Amino acid sequence: MNLPFALDLSGKTVVVTGAGGVLCSCFAEAAARCGAKTALLDLNLEAAERCAAAIREAGFEAKAYQVNVLEKTTVEAAREAILQDFGPCDILINGAGGNNPRANTTKDYYLPDDPDDSVVTFFDLDPKGVEFVFNLNFLGTLLPTQVFARDMVGREGAAIINISSMNAFTPLTRIPAYSGAKAAVSNFTQWLATHFSKAGIRVNAIAPGFFLTNQNRGLMVNPDGSPSARAEKILAGTPMGRFGEPEELLGALEFLMNDKASSFVNGVVIPVDGGFNAYSGV
Repeated sequence: MNLPFALDLSGKTVVVTGAGGVLCSCFAEAAARCGAKTALLDLNLEAAERCAAAIREAGFEAKAYQVNVLEKTTVEAAREAILQDFGPCDILINGAGGNNPRANTTKDYYLPDDPDDSVVTFFDLDPKGVEFVFNLNFLGTLLPTQVFARDMVGREGAAIINISSMNAFTPLTRIPAYSGAKAAVSNFTQWLATHFSKAGIRVNAIAPGFFLTNQNRGLMVNPDGSPSARAEKILAGTPMGRFGEPEELLGALEFLMNDKASSFVNGVVIPVDGGFNAYSGV
């Protein structure tokens, strides 16, 4: 990993949720390479431990913890363990989130004459699936913040970085629940920034554009390795004409973690999207 610029986080504790995934494991590694004691939280302990082990093998400090961000008791248990292992949290990266097929339609547009047995329309969305997606993204950001921000109050350089999405700016077709949930994360980021402004905690967010991850690879890549039809539409709407690489998010991440560089930056959502949000399609 090549960090965009030098940042010294020595003595800091960084907590990353969703750290077993492609993007958030990259965030965790970057924090550790900046000298932070890094806690990797994920429901999939094996995935988080693989990432933590790789960070340790590279000579940096990291440990994995199993957490369900929808169960506050497990987050609280992780906090107690992290306090013992590393000390209080200085920087929280809320990366846990995701989508679920039960909250998706199968086509971009509702056509009344579509056969009912082969098409999932808006009218067929599973309320439990929609609820799960909203909870995972919104409550999965709120609950860890409730737990870890208590230790961050009054600490120098305290920062919370939420992971939103380009869906928060303009919803993508087929994924209404995920788009709405990420819009909630962006709005919540602004709310938290105001709420904690007198407590010394800055709150901002990063909105990634399109990156290939374990979650979306099946939708974006055909079995032969070529882009899917949906990926072709995304690439056509991205002026830079390609997917992002995880390390291309690290400049924004380091900027927001750096209290000297971003000391007066609070309540913003930074797109890292290859121009997707700027392009009208014409």
